[in-house]
Amino acid sequence: MLCLLPAYTVRMWRRGGYRKHFGHRFGFMGSVPPKRPGVRRIWLQAVSVGELLAVGPMLEQLASDSAIEVCLTTTTSTGRSLAESKYDRLTVWQGIFPLDWFPCSARAWKCLQPDLIVLMESEMWPEHLHQAQEHAVPVVLLNGRLSDRSFRRYRACRAIARPLLKPLTAILAGTEQDRERFDALGLEGVSIRNGGNMKFDVPAGSLLSAEERSALRTEAGANPEDLIFLGASTWPGEEEMIAAAAQAARAEGLPVQTIIVPRHAERRAAVAEALGNHWGNVHFRTQQRQAPPGTDIYVADTTGELARFVGIADLVFVGKTMPPHTEGQTPIEAACRGRPILLGPGTSNFRQIVASLIEAGAARRITTPQELLNAAVELLRNAEARKRMGAAGADLQRKHQGATAGAVDALKNLLSKAKDEEASRPL
Repeated sequence: MLCLLPAYTVRMWRRGGYRKHFGHRFGFMGSVPPKRPGVRRIWLQAVSVGELLAVGPMLEQLASDSAIEVCLTTTTSTGRSLAESKYDRLTVWQGIFPLDWFPCSARAWKCLQPDLIVLMESEMWPEHLHQAQEHAVPVVLLNGRLSDRSFRRYRACRAIARPLLKPLTAILAGTEQDRERFDALGLEGVSIRNGGNMKFDVPAGSLLSAEERSALRTEAGANPEDLIFLGASTWPGEEEMIAAAAQAARAEGLPVQTIIVPRHAERRAAVAEALGNHWGNVHFRTQQRQAPPGTDIYVADTTGELARFVGIADLVFVGKTMPPHTEGQTPIEAACRGRPILLGPGTSNFRQIVASLIEAGAARRITTPQELLNAAVELLRNAEARKRMGAAGADLQRKHQGATAGAVDALKNLLSKAKDEEASRPL
């Protein structure tokens, strides 16, 4: 981990906003409240804004139990701000996750003194897991996910993967495919089951009020009558495809404002070069939040704001899905907010979910830039088709809800079991 510090520091500098609470990253966690007698403490780590939104319903349920308290950490400064503003009453403390290096992790553990560790999706930190094992603290992975690449690596290096993942107590996989993959690794002593995806439990209207939607649309340079075409979590090569589709729609007289949210904010220079002056006037959010008059493409080159922009979109293209990209970004947030979805053929990370969305009519797969252009123009022209697709996504959300209740039950059972084991240990 130490050898990665220079690159990590450069990445933080490029993204910006990391000065506040910087000491947390080295294990200096600040004013963590002391543990209360009889109250069990959960340390929940949610890396991204999407994961923070996903844990909201779970935090609501846990907060109703006076014998449980939650310390919430995240990785980004945007996530920290969201945690503080949204979950202050539901948690006893919010902070930044420490560097996964022994001195930093050990210092943080000494401050927080958790009784249970909760991780989300695919973020398994070796030193953090080691600390849990040393302190005999159970670890739960919620929404557990293994991408094609991670699964291949873990399976090829089982001699390394098994000791790394040994501290895990339970895995609630996000899909049946993920459960099968974790099972295939042969993790002895780890309880593995399909828990469903907690992101389906996030209320669709919980993110932006009508006033906030209007303000965000204005910031992005959209007029009241404009349709917003959103490129969500885009990767290299996809920005130009989106811009071309939007330009074709405007050429047919459709009032379209394009918003592009790159998956990595530090790609802003590459995005600027790719778009150039070929696709109209381009404005970057980090230059100024308010787009100047005449902006055709608004690039939200910030971290942690994708979910907000999904909330104002009329049509969403999900990134990392067009060749040569094969893994895909998650379409769940767009589906749950009733947004019609376009995506390419590369969706291996979310294969089952995408198949369900396509089958339900909530998403449409395209395979070439020309198909993206044609489909975008067609849907931007057809409000009724967008409405049907959005309704199908919202209906699919309702059918997949319930993962949060199962996760809460699992956490409470583990806390109770750990308490009984502590009581039975000799003094």
